Amino acid sequence: MSKVILGVMLKQRVESSVKFQELLSEYGCYISTRIGLHTAGEGSCSPSGIVLLEIADSCEAKGEELENKLIKMELDVQKMVF
Repeated sequence: MSKVILGVMLKQRVESSVKFQELLSEYGCYISTRIGLHTAGEGSCSPSGIVLLEIADSCEAKGEELENKLIKMELDVQKMVF
């Protein structure tokens, strides 16, 4: 059994976040961990961000489906398999 983590770069976070969130909700049962990283400060927020998604054990096929849909959204997706 492999551990799969998807790293997703949202370059236009505000514009792509609604569609991205819909996909995360659709695949929510197959995501064990979700971590969002972006630069935030008083009065400002970065337009880009990175989200790390740990795919649940034994859900590699659903993780691959999610990865393909994210790529179709023209998001930068990197996959780590341990």
